[in-house]
Amino acid sequence: MGSTPQQEVALAALPGPSPPPPAGSGSGSAETGQEMRQAHSSPAHDRSSSRLRGLSPMAMEREKPVIFLIRPSTLTSVSGEGWHGGLVSDRCHRPKPLGNSEPASGALPMGEEGAEYGGLPDSADTGAGASPSPSIRKLSIIPLIFLIFYEVSGGPFGIEDTVGAAGPLLAIAGFLLLPVIWSVPEALITAELGTMFPENGGFVVWVASALGPYWGFQQGWVKWLSGVIDNALYPVLFLDYLKSAVPALGGGAPRALAVVGLTALLTLLNYRGLTVVGWVAICLGVFSLIPFLVMGLVSIPKLRPARWLAVDLHDVDWNLYLNTLFWNLNYWDSISTLSGEVENPSKTLPKALFYAVILVVVAYLYPLLAGTGALPLEDKAQWTDGYFADVARLLGGAWLMWWVQAASALSNMGMFVAEMSSDSYQLLGMAERGMLPAFFARRSRRHGTPLVGILFSASGVLLLSAMSFQEIVAAENFLYCFGMILEFLAFVLLRVRRPDAPRPYRVPLGTAGCVAMLLPPTALIVVVLALSTLKVALVSLGAVAIGLVLQPALRFVEKKRWLRFSVNPDLPDIDVTRQQPAAPNEPFVA
Repeated sequence: MGSTPQQEVALAALPGPSPPPPAGSGSGSAETGQEMRQAHSSPAHDRSSSRLRGLSPMAMEREKPVIFLIRPSTLTSVSGEGWHGGLVSDRCHRPKPLGNSEPASGALPMGEEGAEYGGLPDSADTGAGASPSPSIRKLSIIPLIFLIFYEVSGGPFGIEDTVGAAGPLLAIAGFLLLPVIWSVPEALITAELGTMFPENGGFVVWVASALGPYWGFQQGWVKWLSGVIDNALYPVLFLDYLKSAVPALGGGAPRALAVVGLTALLTLLNYRGLTVVGWVAICLGVFSLIPFLVMGLVSIPKLRPARWLAVDLHDVDWNLYLNTLFWNLNYWDSISTLSGEVENPSKTLPKALFYAVILVVVAYLYPLLAGTGALPLEDKAQWTDGYFADVARLLGGAWLMWWVQAASALSNMGMFVAEMSSDSYQLLGMAERGMLPAFFARRSRRHGTPLVGILFSASGVLLLSAMSFQEIVAAENFLYCFGMILEFLAFVLLRVRRPDAPRPYRVPLGTAGCVAMLLPPTALIVVVLALSTLKVALVSLGAVAIGLVLQPALRFVEKKRWLRFSVNPDLPDIDVTRQQPAAPNEPFVA
């Protein structure tokens, strides 16, 4: 009986003497076997085998031999128990028949000459069971700038507490200095690593490549959790701005129903695709910033520069001051989880980050200078969340106040859709790396969006929406700090271990300069953590502890095959610490 093409491939891949042609096979079969043996010993095979090591984070430490299955130009490895009568385990992708007119293209390891990221596999060639998706439209630079703007800022709403906590001088100084200390370094790191690894795993892949899959998962867990906690703010803040007009939204069942309805509506926008989200962000951004432009113009005749210098160092709430500054100027790296959806990310992402930094800083300082310079500081306690609406009324009248309130409400919608996009695509990217079950990698057939990730993130928002504003800000800052420590460490380690790896954008500093650049933001992280309350610290540390045991639990689930885990073979190797590929005839032990 003649063998199938898959059986010939398996025989040709085994190390040792070349197997004889199967009985009854013609010359075509013999030639095919010879071609497979040549492919097995070729340099392309070396690169492919090197690529696959590190692509399966949950299975890296399995002490089981593997056999190689070779298809025309890609090598796929599976554990020995995954081959049963020609069947391939869920952890791999089935080899295409040799007669397939579309040979798969093997990706090269990150850092190899000519390495590049491939597109997502189609449904016929994916072990993740991803639904066939339409041609996915990529983000261009303008929508990307506004998505970053809403990931980080969304406008000056929420910065009033800096004046209430420390007075005008420290508030203005904070929004001048902290962008240099924190925002610029974080944006530079995002530009370098986001273009080095242009995929939806974002910062998860950065940490996994430098510290291994376990810490990559921890990075994904704390960053996703902090993002969902952050997103729980926005439906609440939206209703807070409307309750003056609709008092019933102040509490009880009407408020709870409004939170659910608003969350469902904004979740639907994310389901429709990033192109829709991007243009919604542009429209909301323009509408939200114009009233502050008007407010600044109206304030010019009343400006008194001496008012900007008011400060009382003996009456400063440093915890509230630093947490408010930090919350309003972080999350620059969140856009990295959308890198796989960006058009020409090597050029688009750095430019978008540059323009977004300018937009965010100006959007904070302009209304802050107008409000504190045009109005006397009679009682700084009045400067709390939402006070810019009162400033607009005092400077321009009721019509400007209503405009600012409407802008604030819509800005919260923009921040919600931007944050949910980042959170849901992060889960998709983690699933494509095998860190989460394969169903997280499914995309909508119609819109190409990560449906499971969107629903999962929306559920987290609803569960956390009952927290108070101050608790949410403090808890998310605490978790975010943990993630940034891992991110800084990964950035430096990648510079040390792979200095010559392709980086379409490179921070114009040497390794020592990069370390020096990271010292001030690291000191800020220490201060923010030290100023946290005991309650926030305990809750946040409990959340971190969950992540420490969740990754081994998922690994156990994978070993038991209770859930399906899969790796996208078109993604390059992220284990950049490995220097030498295995020998052509040496099977890789995962």
